[in-house]
Amino acid sequence: MKSCLKENYNHTLYACFIGYIIQAIVNNFVPLLFLTFQREYDISLEKISLLITFNFGIQLLVDFLAAGLTDRIGYRICVVAAQLFSCAGLLALAFLPELVPDPFLGLLSAGIIYAIGGGLIEVLISPIVESCPTRRKKAAMGLLHSFYCWGHAAVIILSTLFFMIFGVQNWRILACIWAVIPLLNALYFTQVPIASLNEEGTGMTIPALLKTRKFWFMIVLMICAGACEQGISQWASAFAEASLNVSKTIGDLAGPCAFAVLMGLSRIIYAKFSEQLSLYHYMFWCGLLCLTSYLLAACSVNPVLGLAGCALCGLSVGVMWPGTFSLSSRNIPKGGTAMFAFLALAGDIGCAGGPTLVGFISGQAGGNMKIGILSGMIFPLFLIFTLLFLMKNRRAG
Repeated sequence: MKSCLKENYNHTLYACFIGYIIQAIVNNFVPLLFLTFQREYDISLEKISLLITFNFGIQLLVDFLAAGLTDRIGYRICVVAAQLFSCAGLLALAFLPELVPDPFLGLLSAGIIYAIGGGLIEVLISPIVESCPTRRKKAAMGLLHSFYCWGHAAVIILSTLFFMIFGVQNWRILACIWAVIPLLNALYFTQVPIASLNEEGTGMTIPALLKTRKFWFMIVLMICAGACEQGISQWASAFAEASLNVSKTIGDLAGPCAFAVLMGLSRIIYAKFSEQLSLYHYMFWCGLLCLTSYLLAACSVNPVLGLAGCALCGLSVGVMWPGTFSLSSRNIPKGGTAMFAFLALAGDIGCAGGPTLVGFISGQAGGNMKIGILSGMIFPLFLIFTLLFLMKNRRAG
């Protein structure tokens, strides 16, 4: 069995798919508990937004450090460590708030631990998939990123069922249950084959990459992609419950869960038709849909339309992250590990900045999350204008 796993790259893909499910757990379990934390620990919205900022900020720092270290340390050691950090962080989430004098510091410390795992997953999984000896790389990348969405949806659905049956006050038990998945995947990653993305000496150096003009446009796209996605995703549960006045169960299923499902469907469509689509044009129209969804969520007085805006945002942002990876691989084929690491770093800047802006503006507006969501429109606008510039220069070239 062991030798079979070592020789079969399908198992590498399966482990990577599970890795993105773990990334979804790390990023999306805690947001379901924001209002619970607020009630249980008397934490303000501004402080809660710091949990998001630190999560993606630590992931950002890990992305930066991994850019120069991964090739030297080795992919296998790093990707196994990513699973173990994710496991440890989820376990810490269950216990640390009760063990330290300030529960907020306990939540923050746990977030730092699992964010290290999340950051390593983001840096490592895409290049591992890219290195697998398979055809239709764009399709594989789109399928890979769809597993983040299915993981996101599963986290919401299974957590909601758990809370309905056992009560939200038992969320610590659920955190321990979720921690089992990265532990098992760490063992899986010790047994699968992992190829190198570039032959030794063929990948671009970091200075050469930083001097490449196209690389910086991809960085802007990744920042916008992360901000567009997480600006609504991280706050959808709290937004539905606090601003749309629906129950937690309905809000979670019709808001963040619908967001995740439609984002996954968008990525499956992209994977299936990636060879026939003009990626620039597809991402442009998705940017327009994202702008519309932010407006719908923020401006609707009808809760159904507000939830529809959250869901449509998922459909619109699905292609942005994997699409930017594909555009980068196409335009900078020798980018290697450093390019993927810096793209992940840029994405995490957006993932931190988008929801932080929404949370900060909402807090300044007296807890009015609609105003916060409205402020997030700046990110799809930047993405649209960046794509227009790239398409114009592409035609001119």
